[in-house]
Amino acid sequence: MSKLRHISCTRNSWLSIYEFESYKLISSRSQLNFMSTPNILVVDDEPIICDMLCQVLKRKDYRIDVAQDGKSAIEALNKKQYDLVVTDVYLPDLNGIEILKTAKQIDPETGVIVITAHSSVESAVEAMKVGAYDYLTKDFSLDEIEVTVAKFFKYQELVKENKLLRYELGTRYGIRNIIGNSPEIQRVFETVEMVAPANATVLIEGASGTGKELIAKAIHQCSQRHDKPFIKLNCAAIPEGLMESELFGHEKGAFTGAVRSTKGRFELADGGTLLLDEVSEIKPSLQAKLLRVLQEKEFEKVGNPETVEIDVRIIATTNRDLRTEVAAGTFREDLFYRLNVVPIQLPTLKQRIEDMPLLIDHFIEKYSKENNRSINGIDEEALRQMMNYDWPGNVRELENTIERAIILCRTERLQAKNLFFGSERDAVMPDENSSSLPSSLTLRQMGKKLILKTLEEQNGNRTWAAEKLGISIRTLRNKLHEYRKDDPDIKIPGDAGSG
Repeated sequence: MSKLRHISCTRNSWLSIYEFESYKLISSRSQLNFMSTPNILVVDDEPIICDMLCQVLKRKDYRIDVAQDGKSAIEALNKKQYDLVVTDVYLPDLNGIEILKTAKQIDPETGVIVITAHSSVESAVEAMKVGAYDYLTKDFSLDEIEVTVAKFFKYQELVKENKLLRYELGTRYGIRNIIGNSPEIQRVFETVEMVAPANATVLIEGASGTGKELIAKAIHQCSQRHDKPFIKLNCAAIPEGLMESELFGHEKGAFTGAVRSTKGRFELADGGTLLLDEVSEIKPSLQAKLLRVLQEKEFEKVGNPETVEIDVRIIATTNRDLRTEVAAGTFREDLFYRLNVVPIQLPTLKQRIEDMPLLIDHFIEKYSKENNRSINGIDEEALRQMMNYDWPGNVRELENTIERAIILCRTERLQAKNLFFGSERDAVMPDENSSSLPSSLTLRQMGKKLILKTLEEQNGNRTWAAEKLGISIRTLRNKLHEYRKDDPDIKIPGDAGSG
């Protein structure tokens, strides 16, 4: 069976640049230096100032180098990686601003604190505009320089943590985390790579379970809005009377129950991306207002005539054919064209059937870890059944099927008897005596029946039952505790007085 292949964006795509920069962040010398002892370069032509700074900074075990003119400072910056430069503005041969610019050109993450006399605060302000972290006048105290340097390294830590978090979000939701080698899904990836850096509205069409929201998140994470909000609104889950408030927000007292002012999804997503999930469910009465927001980039809250301007990218999804809805008069044609700037049609799982082994491998690995099971594959008969099934629920149904099979499997590989297809109410127990169980059992009820039946077979011995079930004794005890809590009169094999 093929190994998982995670799709990467092309070299020219924005995400590749983003990932490369993030990778440099994680593995760069500055990151390594930050985790060890920071390097500081002190630049000043007055020996007394240099000595004082060295004494103060060495108390915190920083590694200190000294340069007493601009030329020496530039040479030091070209030879060694520094986390922080503390430099005077006026030097015998160079202006400290030149040292600042050189340090930032070599490594943008290098911090610079400038030192200035009272009469040259204007130069320090100029340095701040160029990229200095802070400035100090030459009457600073020892505590002041110590606190300023400590604040810089705390600031540097927060910046790197933020960038690392963004990288991890990109890893989780970026296009390279979507699995597939089939031509159908590759075409989707190519479209995502092209459209993500732009601000165009995207309409993602596809049957339920094909991964529309995952593609929407990938577009956001591949875009230059990746560090701004990604807000989702499930249009099918909001009652018609509340939809306008959900989209645009409302003022206190705008309607019965409006006890405080509330921001809508458009305002919450300002600067980022708004996902209108199942956009076809928005009623015609609101479609005109939605169209205006898309065209004018502004709206009014419910109960407030003041116009609010926003900058939001719209991604819409639908499992219906909006062209049919337009023809039927239930969806505005002009709104459809405004949403359909870049269409993405997601294939069903049957249309990308060659991706099945990759997806199965991925979900087995994922849910084996989540459920502390040691399952390393699937046997041929089980794979054959899965490849021949129609998968009306698409990838979501496949994922649920694998998760359920992992829970019920007692061997090292998933077997055909661990699988069932269709809705949960049609599920049957995957063992020889399953036919004696009602077909209306839920998955939780099935698990309960299996545990109690196994306990009975093992004469109430918890250790033997847990071993046969393939779960820990602690998990078994927790399950039994849940059953007793739900039904205090339940008879559990092995309990005193259970018979």
